Amino acid sequence: MKFTTLFSLFLLCAFTWNLPSASADVVDTDGKLVENGGIYFLRPVIITGNGGGVEFAATGNETCPLSVIQNPDPFSNGQPVQISSPFRIRYIYEGLILNFGFAVVPPCAPTPSFWIPVKGEEEELSVKLNGYGNAVRGWFKIKSVPYDIGGYNLLFCPLDSSSCGYVGIQFDAARNRHLVVTQNADTALWVRFQRVSAASSATAYA
Repeated sequence: MKFTTLFSLFLLCAFTWNLPSASADVVDTDGKLVENGGIYFLRPVIITGNGGGVEFAATGNETCPLSVIQNPDPFSNGQPVQISSPFRIRYIYEGLILNFGFAVVPPCAPTPSFWIPVKGEEEELSVKLNGYGNAVRGWFKIKSVPYDIGGYNLLFCPLDSSSCGYVGIQFDAARNRHLVVTQNADTALWVRFQRVSAASSATAYA
Protein backbone atom coordinates (compact mmCIF):
# COMPACT_ATOMS: atom_id res chain seq x y z
CA MET A 1 0.00 0.00 0.00
CA LYS A 2 2.81 2.39 0.86
CA PHE A 3 4.50 1.69 -2.48
CA THR A 4 1.25 2.31 -4.38
CA THR A 5 0.76 5.65 -2.64
CA LEU A 6 4.34 6.74 -3.31
CA PHE A 7 4.09 5.69 -6.95
CA SER A 8 0.85 7.65 -7.38
CA LEU A 9 2.50 10.74 -5.92
CA PHE A 10 5.42 10.26 -8.29
CA LEU A 11 3.10 10.16 -11.29
CA LEU A 12 1.36 13.34 -10.19
CA CYS A 13 4.68 15.11 -9.70
CA ALA A 14 5.96 13.92 -13.06
CA PHE A 15 3.04 15.55 -14.81
CA THR A 16 2.84 18.63 -12.61
CA TRP A 17 6.28 20.05 -13.35
CA ASN A 18 5.42 20.99 -16.95
CA LEU A 19 1.87 22.16 -16.44
CA PRO A 20 1.34 25.72 -17.75
CA SER A 21 1.21 28.35 -15.04
CA ALA A 22 -1.77 30.05 -16.64
CA SER A 23 -4.01 27.96 -18.90
CA ALA A 24 -7.33 28.70 -20.55
CA ASP A 25 -10.47 27.31 -18.96
CA VAL A 26 -12.41 24.66 -20.88
CA VAL A 27 -16.07 25.53 -21.49
CA ASP A 28 -19.08 23.50 -22.56
CA THR A 29 -21.61 24.24 -25.31
CA ASP A 30 -23.47 26.60 -22.95
CA GLY A 31 -20.31 28.59 -22.28
CA LYS A 32 -20.05 27.25 -18.71
CA LEU A 33 -16.83 25.93 -17.20
CA VAL A 34 -16.34 22.18 -17.59
CA GLU A 35 -16.37 20.61 -14.12
CA ASN A 36 -13.90 18.11 -12.76
CA GLY A 37 -15.94 14.90 -12.57
CA GLY A 38 -18.70 16.34 -14.75
CA ILE A 39 -20.55 14.21 -17.30
CA TYR A 40 -20.74 15.35 -20.91
CA PHE A 41 -21.51 14.23 -24.43
CA LEU A 42 -18.46 14.57 -26.68
CA ARG A 43 -19.95 15.99 -29.85
CA PRO A 44 -18.24 17.01 -33.11
CA VAL A 45 -17.84 20.75 -33.63
CA ILE A 46 -19.76 20.70 -36.92
CA ILE A 47 -22.74 18.44 -37.67
CA THR A 48 -21.82 16.99 -41.06
CA GLY A 49 -21.59 13.54 -42.59
CA ASN A 50 -18.49 12.92 -40.48
CA GLY A 51 -20.14 11.19 -37.54
CA GLY A 52 -21.67 12.11 -34.21
CA GLY A 53 -20.93 11.57 -30.53
CA VAL A 54 -18.47 9.18 -28.88
CA GLU A 55 -19.62 5.80 -27.53
CA PHE A 56 -18.47 2.20 -26.93
CA ALA A 57 -19.05 -0.81 -29.18
CA ALA A 58 -17.83 -4.35 -29.81
CA THR A 59 -15.53 -4.41 -32.84
CA GLY A 60 -13.38 -7.10 -34.44
CA ASN A 61 -13.45 -10.27 -32.35
CA GLU A 62 -14.63 -8.58 -29.16
CA THR A 63 -17.40 -10.34 -27.25
CA CYS A 64 -17.76 -7.32 -24.94
CA PRO A 65 -18.12 -3.74 -26.25
CA LEU A 66 -14.71 -2.40 -25.19
CA SER A 67 -13.84 -0.23 -28.21
CA VAL A 68 -14.27 3.55 -28.06
CA ILE A 69 -15.76 4.73 -31.33
CA GLN A 70 -17.60 7.63 -32.93
CA ASN A 71 -21.24 6.98 -33.79
CA PRO A 72 -21.67 7.26 -37.59
CA ASP A 73 -24.95 9.17 -37.17
CA PRO A 74 -24.05 12.90 -37.19
CA PHE A 75 -27.10 13.66 -35.01
CA SER A 76 -26.25 11.10 -32.31
CA ASN A 77 -25.06 12.42 -28.95
CA GLY A 78 -23.16 9.20 -28.24
CA GLN A 79 -22.90 8.07 -24.63
CA PRO A 80 -22.22 10.22 -21.53
CA VAL A 81 -18.54 10.59 -20.67
CA GLN A 82 -17.11 11.59 -17.32
CA ILE A 83 -14.10 13.92 -17.48
CA SER A 84 -11.98 13.86 -14.34
CA SER A 85 -8.58 14.90 -13.03
CA PRO A 86 -6.75 13.46 -10.01
CA PHE A 87 -6.15 17.02 -8.80
CA ARG A 88 -8.63 18.37 -6.25
CA ILE A 89 -9.86 21.29 -8.30
CA ARG A 90 -13.37 22.16 -9.35
CA TYR A 91 -12.93 23.11 -13.01
CA ILE A 92 -10.99 21.71 -15.96
CA TYR A 93 -8.45 23.81 -17.84
CA GLU A 94 -6.32 23.17 -20.90
CA GLY A 95 -3.23 21.06 -20.33
CA LEU A 96 -4.55 19.47 -17.12
CA ILE A 97 -3.95 15.71 -16.86
CA LEU A 98 -7.25 13.88 -17.25
CA ASN A 99 -9.08 10.59 -17.33
CA PHE A 100 -12.04 9.92 -19.61
CA GLY A 101 -14.57 7.20 -18.86
CA PHE A 102 -18.14 6.41 -19.82
CA ALA A 103 -20.68 7.15 -17.09
CA VAL A 104 -22.35 3.77 -17.72
CA VAL A 105 -20.54 0.70 -19.07
CA PRO A 106 -21.74 -2.78 -20.10
CA PRO A 107 -21.84 -5.45 -17.33
CA CYS A 108 -19.00 -7.36 -19.03
CA ALA A 109 -16.62 -4.38 -18.77
CA PRO A 110 -14.34 -3.77 -15.75
CA THR A 111 -15.39 -1.05 -13.31
CA PRO A 112 -14.44 1.65 -12.77
CA SER A 113 -13.90 1.93 -16.49
CA PHE A 114 -11.52 4.41 -18.11
CA TRP A 115 -10.25 4.97 -21.63
CA ILE A 116 -6.85 3.41 -22.29
CA PRO A 117 -4.77 3.46 -25.48
CA VAL A 118 -3.70 -0.04 -26.49
CA LYS A 119 -0.84 -1.19 -28.71
CA GLY A 120 -1.87 -3.34 -31.64
CA GLU A 121 -0.67 -4.25 -35.12
CA GLU A 122 -1.31 -0.75 -36.41
CA GLU A 123 1.03 2.17 -35.79
CA GLU A 124 -1.70 4.11 -34.02
CA LEU A 125 -2.84 3.23 -30.51
CA SER A 126 -6.47 2.10 -30.29
CA VAL A 127 -8.57 3.67 -27.52
CA LYS A 128 -10.34 0.97 -25.49
CA LEU A 129 -11.97 0.52 -22.12
CA ASN A 130 -9.55 -0.68 -19.46
CA GLY A 131 -9.19 -4.43 -19.17
CA TYR A 132 -7.15 -4.85 -22.34
CA GLY A 133 -3.54 -6.00 -22.38
CA ASN A 134 -0.76 -3.94 -24.01
CA ALA A 135 -2.11 -0.77 -22.42
CA VAL A 136 0.04 2.35 -22.67
CA ARG A 137 0.35 4.32 -19.43
CA GLY A 138 -0.19 8.05 -19.59
CA TRP A 139 -2.78 10.82 -19.42
CA PHE A 140 -5.26 12.59 -21.64
CA LYS A 141 -5.34 16.36 -22.04
CA ILE A 142 -7.59 18.93 -23.70
CA LYS A 143 -6.33 21.56 -26.12
CA SER A 144 -8.36 24.27 -27.83
CA VAL A 145 -8.44 24.34 -31.61
CA PRO A 146 -6.70 27.52 -32.81
CA TYR A 147 -9.39 28.46 -35.31
CA ASP A 148 -12.42 30.75 -35.20
CA ILE A 149 -14.67 27.70 -35.49
CA GLY A 150 -13.88 26.81 -31.88
CA GLY A 151 -13.86 23.44 -30.18
CA TYR A 152 -11.16 21.25 -28.70
CA ASN A 153 -8.73 18.47 -29.54
CA LEU A 154 -8.11 15.59 -27.16
CA LEU A 155 -4.47 14.59 -26.64
CA PHE A 156 -2.84 11.54 -25.10
CA CYS A 157 0.64 11.81 -23.57
CA PRO A 158 2.44 8.51 -22.81
CA LEU A 159 4.54 8.31 -19.67
CA ASP A 160 7.55 7.04 -21.62
CA SER A 161 7.50 9.79 -24.26
CA SER A 162 7.73 13.57 -24.37
CA SER A 163 5.49 13.65 -27.46
CA CYS A 164 1.70 13.73 -27.13
CA GLY A 165 -0.57 12.39 -29.85
CA TYR A 166 -3.97 13.51 -31.09
CA VAL A 167 -7.09 11.47 -30.48
CA GLY A 168 -8.46 10.94 -33.97
CA ILE A 169 -10.53 8.61 -36.12
CA GLN A 170 -9.46 5.49 -38.01
CA PHE A 171 -11.80 3.23 -40.00
CA ASP A 172 -11.62 -0.55 -39.82
CA ALA A 173 -12.80 -3.04 -42.46
CA ALA A 174 -16.35 -2.84 -41.11
CA ARG A 175 -16.23 0.98 -41.35
CA ASN A 176 -16.30 1.43 -37.57
CA ARG A 177 -14.95 4.84 -36.58
CA HIS A 178 -12.32 3.84 -34.01
CA LEU A 179 -10.77 6.43 -31.71
CA VAL A 180 -7.00 6.15 -32.01
CA VAL A 181 -3.95 8.09 -30.85
CA THR A 182 -2.09 9.47 -33.84
CA GLN A 183 0.52 12.06 -34.74
CA ASN A 184 -1.57 13.05 -37.78
CA ALA A 185 -3.34 16.30 -36.88
CA ASP A 186 -5.54 16.02 -40.00
CA THR A 187 -7.45 13.09 -38.47
CA ALA A 188 -7.84 14.67 -35.02
CA LEU A 189 -11.32 14.96 -33.53
CA TRP A 190 -12.69 18.46 -33.04
CA VAL A 191 -15.16 18.20 -30.19
CA ARG A 192 -17.35 20.23 -27.93
CA PHE A 193 -18.57 19.24 -24.49
CA GLN A 194 -22.34 19.13 -24.06
CA ARG A 195 -23.41 18.79 -20.43
CA VAL A 196 -25.73 15.83 -19.84
CA SER A 197 -27.40 17.37 -16.77
CA ALA A 198 -26.35 19.48 -13.83
CA ALA A 199 -27.47 16.78 -11.40
CA SER A 200 -25.19 14.16 -12.96
CA SER A 201 -21.99 16.10 -12.26
CA ALA A 202 -19.69 14.21 -9.88
CA THR A 203 -17.80 15.78 -7.02
CA ALA A 204 -14.26 14.56 -7.73
CA TYR A 205 -12.89 17.79 -6.28
CA ALA A 206 -14.66 17.39 -2.92
